[in-house]
Amino acid sequence: MAFLAFATMIVLAILEIPAAANPLFERYSGCREELAAIGGYGEEKLSTVIIYGTVLCHPCGGGRRHPHMLRLKPHPISASHHLLNPPASLPSCAQMRPILMKGHERPLTFLKYNREGDLLFSCAKDHNPTVWFADNGERLGTYRGHNGAVWSCDVSRDSTTVITASADQTSKLWDVKTGTPLFTFQFDSPCRSVDFSIGDKLAVITTDQFLDIPSAIHVKRISIDPEDDIDEQSDESVVTIKGVSVGRRINRAVWGPLNRTIISGGDDAVLRIWDAETGKLLKESDKESGHTKGITSLVKSADGSHFITGSLDKSAKLWDIRNLTLLKTYASNSLVNAVDMSPLVDHIVLGGGQEARDVPKSDGGKFEAKFYDKILEEEIGGVKGHFGPINALAFNPDGKSFASGGEDGYVRLHHFDSDYFHIRI
Repeated sequence: MAFLAFATMIVLAILEIPAAANPLFERYSGCREELAAIGGYGEEKLSTVIIYGTVLCHPCGGGRRHPHMLRLKPHPISASHHLLNPPASLPSCAQMRPILMKGHERPLTFLKYNREGDLLFSCAKDHNPTVWFADNGERLGTYRGHNGAVWSCDVSRDSTTVITASADQTSKLWDVKTGTPLFTFQFDSPCRSVDFSIGDKLAVITTDQFLDIPSAIHVKRISIDPEDDIDEQSDESVVTIKGVSVGRRINRAVWGPLNRTIISGGDDAVLRIWDAETGKLLKESDKESGHTKGITSLVKSADGSHFITGSLDKSAKLWDIRNLTLLKTYASNSLVNAVDMSPLVDHIVLGGGQEARDVPKSDGGKFEAKFYDKILEEEIGGVKGHFGPINALAFNPDGKSFASGGEDGYVRLHHFDSDYFHIRI
């Protein structure tokens, strides 16, 4: 009790010291102006911002003037510990400022980095997939040719070919470098997702239910090479899986290990594993441990051993890719539209918010990219900034940055500062 009383006296004493005379303030004077803006205080009370910013590990808390910066969850260590043992430095606020990329006129739907991480591909409802430099956000070009919303894309391992899925009932292959359409796969219903196989010789494409046509999974052989003069590409499907989810949409399908299986998830909240050669159903997720509402996103880990799903049931789940064993669950307080996993540290990022149609009815839509510890399932921080639901998320393959795409039509590119990689809970 005596120690707590002593610590309280120190707090009160420091709060009464003018900012310029406060030794803690002098130590962190490099972040003075930004911390004052973030906390909403004038410089005369900046010592309060610094002290409690340190205690809560919350120096970039995302005030009204800086809603985009990294917000860290409160740290359990006591105030007296931080006052008597202040950290050597505060995380740099300036480095977490995002690059805002405006190249779409309508909401974003999907983001994808190439294997090297130097290019970022974005899809939106404005018909025009776009490619950007992943380092500085400079737009390189736009792929023009679709007549409907583009829901997803994938890029070949050598970054020469990109494939897109569109609501105009087509999936297109493009030359990454020139933007030239190389081939168009024609379907009888809107296309929803695409994914290249390992080796880029096959692609899995999902189509929505349309009138009396059921949703389906199509496997196409990819024979095109932008460097070749001879076009041997065919529209014929190697395998077609129909009746996957009667009356429900398949939102995502990806290749399993060694291209032997296909994993799908959609509006019926069930994950399924299919034999890629025969189209036979091999396994379904357990309804008791699985999602209770539609699956919106499905992303594999960098090593292909597991994958994560996001759902309208306000959760994300981590699964074993071979047997659909549930490994982890990450609870959110808002709908989850997009998910991804860091390839560098054990972090998960979730994005979503309200349904877009409900945004005008509410004061706060919870439009924040939330970070979770992958192992402990605990939320560790978040990044605000979008003025609407987050529809797309992607970590750079180097793990040092991530991108988010929202209903507001913006892509926000975030480069992590060094302190991000030392977050502990």
